[in-house]
Amino acid sequence: MTSPKKFDLIPRCVTFAKATREFVKQLPQSDHNREYARQLIRSSSAIGANYIEANEALGSKDFYYRIGIARKEAKETRYWLELIDTVERTRLDATRVDLAQEAHELKLIFSSILEKRRKA
Repeated sequence: MTSPKKFDLIPRCVTFAKATREFVKQLPQSDHNREYARQLIRSSSAIGANYIEANEALGSKDFYYRIGIARKEAKETRYWLELIDTVERTRLDATRVDLAQEAHELKLIFSSILEKRRKA
């Protein structure tokens, strides 16, 4: 029997950050959207960056810290997505909802990683 295939989250995090960047490019321009978009780009890209750092952790404490930060950034990304104003553009709003769902799923994955590592 073969061992289960290890799932690599890095490509998923990269895809998510790129999709978020493309979403931001389509947003209606307003003062508040510009500020929310800046925060959104930072937090969505920080998810993967912190996951990479966790994989290079020097010890368990560092690993937990970095995964915790990745989880926090996923939660923050979802928050900024909730604040973005799509001005009732149906397709753009559907993209916003999809991105918020992906941020939520990433948060759940990082929560699960933390829980499983602590039990081990």
